[in-house]
Amino acid sequence: MINVTKTYLGDIGKFKTYIEGIYARGWLTNHGPLVTELEDRLKDYLGVKHIILTNNGTLALQVAYRALNLSGSAVTTPFSFVATSSSLQWEGIRPIFADIDASTWNISPDHIESRIEPDTSAIVGTHVFGNPCAVERIEEIARRRNLKVVYDGAHAFAVRHAGQSVLNWGDVSTLSFHATKLFHTVEGGAIITNDDEIAKRAYLLCNFGIADVDKIDGIGINAKLNEFSAAMGLCVLDDIENILEERAEIAYRYTSRLENYLDLQQAEANSQLNHSYYPVGLRDEQQLLRVRAALNNRDINPRRYFYPSLDTLEYLQPQIPQTESRALSERVLCLPIYPGLQRADQDKVINTIIEECSFSNAHYQSPVLAQVI
Repeated sequence: MINVTKTYLGDIGKFKTYIEGIYARGWLTNHGPLVTELEDRLKDYLGVKHIILTNNGTLALQVAYRALNLSGSAVTTPFSFVATSSSLQWEGIRPIFADIDASTWNISPDHIESRIEPDTSAIVGTHVFGNPCAVERIEEIARRRNLKVVYDGAHAFAVRHAGQSVLNWGDVSTLSFHATKLFHTVEGGAIITNDDEIAKRAYLLCNFGIADVDKIDGIGINAKLNEFSAAMGLCVLDDIENILEERAEIAYRYTSRLENYLDLQQAEANSQLNHSYYPVGLRDEQQLLRVRAALNNRDINPRRYFYPSLDTLEYLQPQIPQTESRALSERVLCLPIYPGLQRADQDKVINTIIEECSFSNAHYQSPVLAQVI
């Protein structure tokens, strides 16, 4: 089976060495030396000031909202993984959806301002599939309306915009280090900020509010990363440039062969992407289902990210329908992309799509024309 992704496992010899060190020290969690080493290496690699590692990306979002003292409501995107909005709801913050840009597939600044309400405290954007949001425009709106900005950067490891890490934008950015991500710690995440006070609050929130051995400064939870996960992260980080290079090569092959058959996400200007996903837009949901079935029949397993559009979820109602997000969610399919995906398997994916799209396009009758006939 050719899956949409495949977890990258670093050198097993290195991993064993780290594990033996953990056994020798008997230090498994609570800010151990491997967690500290990983934080320091990630700060250097990503070019960020503060990074607090967490045990998953969803808790990173929840802690970020708490560290910023968000309340009321937040304007966010309906085209994202469910955790972006469910984490808001979990923290008692009401998600208000603003529609997406038809080209970049990110939350549209043109729709944000009209969705701001008197109790809105933040804008929460997602760098969808690693494509940076229109960060300059979003932050101009936030400054003018006195709002905080949080970016869900679950897909955006190593993505750069305007010459720096995209994670430097906003008051806080978060990452997911789930095993499906291009950089991972099996399970894990991170909170990134350039603000010293926010970083301090986030650190305390991740450790039960404990400031010192005999001092508790406030409420907190256990969101700490453990040493075993940090060991995996260190192994993967050693190979990160090769991971990014191989993903870029696969993405280039897909684009060169498929761009005339499918809609492709438009990269935000002045950005360097990581190719963490390879999303394509089919003509409509009917064509998507046909293409997916054809791929499945050849043991290829693409995924519908992100379906359904979050503004349709019952527990998040009432919401104004976000038409662009709803339409896009019905026709986007993510193709397999990961290090080690053989060229023959890439060709299998490409050729299946070309065959099915060519056939369905040749037999396509537009709904408008069908009504006339």
